[in-house]
Amino acid sequence: MTTHNRPTETEPTPLIFSAQELILLGKTADSLSAYMGASVLAEVGESEGAEWVIFAQALAVDETPEEDVFLVQLGGKDARLLGGAGGIEATDQPYDCNYLWSIQITEYDEERYVKLDSTGEVIDTSPTLDALLPFSIVEPEFIEDEIEDEESENDADADDEDNEDYGTSDFANKPPTRH
Repeated sequence: MTTHNRPTETEPTPLIFSAQELILLGKTADSLSAYMGASVLAEVGESEGAEWVIFAQALAVDETPEEDVFLVQLGGKDARLLGGAGGIEATDQPYDCNYLWSIQITEYDEERYVKLDSTGEVIDTSPTLDALLPFSIVEPEFIEDEIEDEESENDADADDEDNEDYGTSDFANKPPTRH
């Protein structure tokens, strides 16, 4: 008999990110780094049994932050950084960063994920993580399937056009000659 570690109706849903969600969050940090042209870090933490992730732009060593910027320190010893860490080398020392936003997990199914601004105010909530992320990150296998579908449709359209050009005679499927 196989048992599954899924929560039941009486069992609460674990307040942790799944492995797939952690990959998605890491890809989001990498995409933000590319989009912003600056290192964006995503670090997972835990408070009161619930995980959260914070996104922040790392400041350059000689950079002076603006006054209205909410500064946080990410990275350092035992930090759970996701993705490529914006190309920054992992060290034991944390990095000064400009807070962008964070997402925490809640126990409520309809508001499973809560996006927060730098003041701790709720920006948005969603039952799915991807709805709160700034980019739609589609896995390559889905993109390849869509491309194949489009190519098949284009091939079928081209075949239809060929048949229209040559009529329905016996020569319909043969290319025209130059004589």
